Amino acid sequence: MIASDKSGKDKRASGVEKICFKLSNLDFNEVSIREMKLKLDQKKFNGKDLSFDVVEVLKDSIKIDMSNLKGRVVLVGPPGVGKTTTVAKIAANLLFNEHKKIGLITTDTYRIGAVEQLKIYADIMNMPFRGVITQEEMDEALEHMKDCDTILIDTTGRSYTNTKKILELKEYIEKVGDKKVLLVLSCTTNDRCVKSTIDAYRPLNFTSLVISKLDETTTYGSIMNILNHSKKPISYLTTGQNVPADILKPDKDKIIRLFLGAECI
Repeated sequence: MIASDKSGKDKRASGVEKICFKLSNLDFNEVSIREMKLKLDQKKFNGKDLSFDVVEVLKDSIKIDMSNLKGRVVLVGPPGVGKTTTVAKIAANLLFNEHKKIGLITTDTYRIGAVEQLKIYADIMNMPFRGVITQEEMDEALEHMKDCDTILIDTTGRSYTNTKKILELKEYIEKVGDKKVLLVLSCTTNDRCVKSTIDAYRPLNFTSLVISKLDETTTYGSIMNILNHSKKPISYLTTGQNVPADILKPDKDKIIRLFLGAECI
């Protein structure tokens, strides 16, 4: 009986190593793999298929923000992750699916076409819209939209290398008052840059994540890496450029299938 138990544990240990090797090929970084292995090793061997424990550990590791977006919501993040398109998608979903009154504001007045892009979406959906530069303009825009259920605020993309600009953005959005801050990150960004971006944006006290560009990769371990490093839940996943489509409320089972290569976007 003892030999049989030892054989079962050895087989399980070998299975854990194989799982960890597979995860490394699915873009899980060393930290995510180490945490996965530790959690699997802590589970008592009970004769069940290891895959049950893998799914259970992954499910416990995925944090999702299920709260409704209301009040003032600010989207921040580096350039090129799709913040403006994401703002339009969220606005459309809140309007059409939750029947909320939405206002749109952008501070991204520097990027060519950014104001026009969001204004076109606002006009199509008949939403109040303002492009603002100064704090006075922001105050006026917020007052103009005070009857809206949700006010979505798009911001200028700041690279993690530009700490000064990120801190300037922090001072600016602090004056927005009570708000929720979403950090938008692309799942195609390399691990080092993702970590640096998360650390650079921590002073903005972001409360949850939007992970974009799932359609531009076929491996999704980076999502777990982002979750592990940020210690924040996911609010949305985006899967393309189409508005109002190509945005998902995260679902643990779907994310696990993506992680394990059983599904792709």
